Amino acid sequence: MPDVEVAEVFGAEWPRLVATLRADLGDLDLAEDAAAHAFAVAADRWARDGNPDTPGAWLLTVARRWAIDQARRHVRFQAREDTLRRQLQMPQRQRGAVADDLLAMVFGCCHRALDPEAQVALTLRYVVGLSTADIARSFLVSEPTMAKRLVRAKKKIVASGIPFRSPDPGSARESLDEVLRVVYLIYTQGHASPTGELIRGDLCDEARWLAGYLTTLLPGEPEVWGLAALLAFTDARRPGRLDAHGTVRPLRDQDRSQWNDDAAREGRRMLATALRARRLGSYQIQAAISAAHTTAPTFEQTDWPTIRRLYGLLVRLEPTPIVRLNEAVAVAQAEGAEQGLMRLEQLSGALGEYHYYHLARADMLIDAGERTLAEAAFTRAEDLCPSATERQVIRRVARRRLGDG
Repeated sequence: MPDVEVAEVFGAEWPRLVATLRADLGDLDLAEDAAAHAFAVAADRWARDGNPDTPGAWLLTVARRWAIDQARRHVRFQAREDTLRRQLQMPQRQRGAVADDLLAMVFGCCHRALDPEAQVALTLRYVVGLSTADIARSFLVSEPTMAKRLVRAKKKIVASGIPFRSPDPGSARESLDEVLRVVYLIYTQGHASPTGELIRGDLCDEARWLAGYLTTLLPGEPEVWGLAALLAFTDARRPGRLDAHGTVRPLRDQDRSQWNDDAAREGRRMLATALRARRLGSYQIQAAISAAHTTAPTFEQTDWPTIRRLYGLLVRLEPTPIVRLNEAVAVAQAEGAEQGLMRLEQLSGALGEYHYYHLARADMLIDAGERTLAEAAFTRAEDLCPSATERQVIRRVARRRLGDG
């Protein structure tokens, strides 16, 4: 089998293989090593003998045999050899379903005892299957540094006794919040990449895959569908987010013919599924807001009154300054710049050092006819912006909005 096909099998089978082996072996390191060994053998043998009928089962068999060999050879595992043999020789029907193993892996990697950075890194490594080098690139650190962080996180899993099991129904919703937050963080890390690329499409793709995957594992949870819908709608606009020079193009200026209709349709399907459960949550509301943006023919023809009402609901669930800033922008569009500025004034203490606050204020001041104040707000936004690329965008928007270019 060509390497490219092994890579395709890797993408499809890695999460299931590691999750199953971890459940069998009770050791994340050993599970990962066994899975890696199985894929290394596959790359060599499938090219010579052809691919097996069931690649997943073939890989699992090879990995299990290797794990038993390791138990026999290494002092660390010798005491467990008999136990391992018994566990690995159990008929499949006596073990939990593979979906349970995968859920256990997702919830274990996102356990709240781990810090957020470790949750994201572990999920990318063991659920998504990204290499340590790729994860390091996402965090702007060297590969050895990320390898050490992963080792520390795994030691904490052991020291804290973090269970790798599917949550019981009583705690599932609370634990699910952590899982969804990690998936959303992975997407936002790709959509507003700190690497200087502005968009890391691979991370966006992995987050969307992970969200869709969770809908198959937890089909009865509307917030899972809500998050998957939100990412689909946001991703639908990804092709228009950068201009020909690779810099961010504001929503107002994007060519909507470039947007991905298939992703938007998928978002609508997922959001409809979520809303049928009649258990409204923040991801579903955000998805509905994103849907209103994605279906608008132009920026000016956007259904701002609906978006403003949706933000009103979202503020009740999440009264954070950032959500209230977005609500103020919607108020300005739906009810006029003066109303939006009044909302912003209430946030000056919390967001006074946040460049998006001043950018939104500058936009509203122009609409209110306050050009001098708008110029000062644009300057303040540029001064506070940490990204050189984004500062260029702010200068360009300021020139256009002020009529200077």
